[in-house]
Order: sequence, then C-alpha cells, then structure tokens
Amino acid sequence: MLDGMVIPGQPTPAMKVVNGRAILNITLDKAPDSVEAGNDIPKIREVAHAADPTSLVGGTSAVYYDVRSANNRDNKTIIPIILLVITIILGLLLRSVVSAIVLLGTVVLSYFATLGVCALVFNHIFGFAGGDNSFPLFAFIFLVALGIDYNIFLMTRVREESGKIGTRAGVIKGVTVTGAVITSAGIVLAATFAVLGLLPLVPLAELGFAVGFGVLLDTIIVRSILVPALVHEIGPKIWWPSKLQNK
Repeated sequence: MLDGMVIPGQPTPAMKVVNGRAILNITLDKAPDSVEAGNDIPKIREVAHAADPTSLVGGTSAVYYDVRSANNRDNKTIIPIILLVITIILGLLLRSVVSAIVLLGTVVLSYFATLGVCALVFNHIFGFAGGDNSFPLFAFIFLVALGIDYNIFLMTRVREESGKIGTRAGVIKGVTVTGAVITSAGIVLAATFAVLGLLPLVPLAELGFAVGFGVLLDTIIVRSILVPALVHEIGPKIWWPSKLQNK
C-alpha cells in the first residue's frame, strides 16, 4: 500500500509495543525534509487510519508537512484580513474607494514581483534547497506595511495639492515634494534589512534580501513611477466618491 514511498527491498519493520501502542518505523525513499516526502504523509496517514482510526503518523517528514500546512492555512487567513484592514484605512484616510484599491493593488504587485526575484536568486543562482515555510507571510507583512506607509505619505500630499491645483497637477507637485524624502528613506531602510543577508542563517538571509529588494523596488519604481502614472492616467476619478473627483 506504500509502494513508491518507502525504500525498495526494505525489510518489514519490527513492531515495538510501548504503553499498549504498536510503533512501526519506516524509511521513505526521499529526503525526510523534502517537499516530496511531505506530500507522501497524507497517503501514509490514510493507510494507517484504515487499519486503526486512532493511529498517528509522526517523524521528520510529518512534522515538516504539518508545519507547511499550518503556514498555508495561516496565509489564507491572515493575508486577506490584512488586505481588508489596509483597504478600509486607506479608504477612510483618502476618502476614496478607487484610490484605496489602486494603492493596494500596487503594493500587492510589488510583493509578488519581489517573490519572483527571490525565487530566481535563491533557487537558481544560490541553489538553496528550499525556503522557510514562514517566509511568504513575514515578507508580506514587512513589504505591505512599509509600502502602505510610503503610499500614505505620497497620496496624502497629492490629495492636498489636488484640492488646490487639480489632480494631474497635484500628482506632479506631490511627487516633486515627497519623492526625494521617500527614496532616501527607502534606501536607508533597504540597507538596514540588507545586513540580515550577511548572516549565516538562510531564513534570515532570505528575509533580509526580500525586504531590502522589495523596499527599493517599492520606493524607486512603484512609488516614484507606477503610482503617479496611474493617478495621472485615471485623473480626478481617483478620488471617487469624494468631491475631489470633480477637480
């Protein structure tokens, strides 16, 4: 029933009884900490539960699989909640539904772009075996929090200027006034996190690189080019449903 999962020719494991429970040790034909080994755990548990519904499957592979499953479940719960809360805060602060959605979209885009670069660097350049299960969530929290901070700094100034000279002119004025400050802050912050990349711990090195690169991408490309371009292209409708949509 476990064909293709255990080492071929492996002798039938001896049964050991501890406190009335039978213990069987088997060796998988894959590295115990690999994703492939973890993917075999549900099938092994299915076979074990068919023999005894109270049976348990443990070991290194099972622990890695359970941790990965827990992290995936947390991601599906925490990330949507964070995005919802941020959208509400942006909407209330800028008094606009459209701008909140646009800004949130740019932050999420920046996050996924950073993940793509990290996958390229870690998997294909450095050849790391695999990333920490908590990496996507921690990277998301840092990058979204920092990205939204810069978004608020820029867009509150743009909104202020839009009330005086119009949306498109307000974007130009807002970027002119805040651009240097945001870029400088981003470079300093990126350098701070980049220090983690020098540590001999792979998870911290990966997180430091991700946050450092993500902050630079956010401040130099997203905040300085993409967001102003989107606001300029959308025009006054970016402030819907506030009165500024008519300016």
